[in-house]
Amino acid sequence: MPTTMPPTIREMTRDEAQAMLRGHHVGRIAYAFHDQVDIEPIHYVYDAGAIYLRTSPGSKLLTLRHNPWVAFEVDEVHGRHAWRSVVAHGTVYELRPTGTPADHRAYERALLLLREQDPEALTPADPAPWRTVLVQLAVDRLRGRVAHAAERAASA
Repeated sequence: MPTTMPPTIREMTRDEAQAMLRGHHVGRIAYAFHDQVDIEPIHYVYDAGAIYLRTSPGSKLLTLRHNPWVAFEVDEVHGRHAWRSVVAHGTVYELRPTGTPADHRAYERALLLLREQDPEALTPADPAPWRTVLVQLAVDRLRGRVAHAAERAASA
């Protein structure tokens, strides 16, 4: 009868971590203000070293305007000793359709990427019309880890 060996945990390569971010669309953003830390699930798109998010005006956005340094996590869990996890750290920037030509291009790029996932985003048919704010998380640090447990045959 097979028995489970202790799990093996290893660091992902940068390419593996980026592939995992590209392969998922729901993660968790962690942010802090004064002595309070919060974490919330959020839809996202990863492209070229940045995570693009869509959110609604409110306390989270106000907090991010005052303290834009965040952590962002995506996990896959297949079992107690079978999982993958990526954590990105960076700074969030609110994207606006107005301002300089560069501001407008950044906003349009984010909207294009987000519409690949949800074609109705920010249209009259939008299923979440209250999410009107686009945000870019510029990734400064990226770390991924993988755990798996090998089985071995039990000795007779």
